Amino acid sequence: VQLVESGGGLVEPGGSLRLSCAASERGFTFADYTVAWFRQAPGKEREGVAGYIIMDGVTLYQDSAKGRFTISTDRGMRTVYLQMNNLKPEDSAMYYCAALWRYAYSWKDPSSYDHWGQGTQVTVSS
Repeated sequence: VQLVESGGGLVEPGGSLRLSCAASERGFTFADYTVAWFRQAPGKEREGVAGYIIMDGVTLYQDSAKGRFTISTDRGMRTVYLQMNNLKPEDSAMYYCAALWRYAYSWKDPSSYDHWGQGTQVTVSS
């Protein structure tokens, strides 16, 4: 399954963006998946920002994202969103969507995931 992200861009500090992730495969849903948003800034490791164990309705967040980011799906579970509010310059990175059928050993570990998107750039700057 190929994932496709969209919604990145340039935003001022304090602004908001909503990232979207959908599968290229027709009819695919995330209903039985664990999904996550990762980000990677130049020279840094890829880090998990938010995870969603969709089967259990459980969302998980990196500490820096708590209270500012929200991971969700649409009603049909065909698209995964990352709503990002009160963005800071340190949030600037390439953001990736990842998915794994059923459960991940560790939602923050990139090696847990089988499916990835190509990434969408988020730049927070005045």
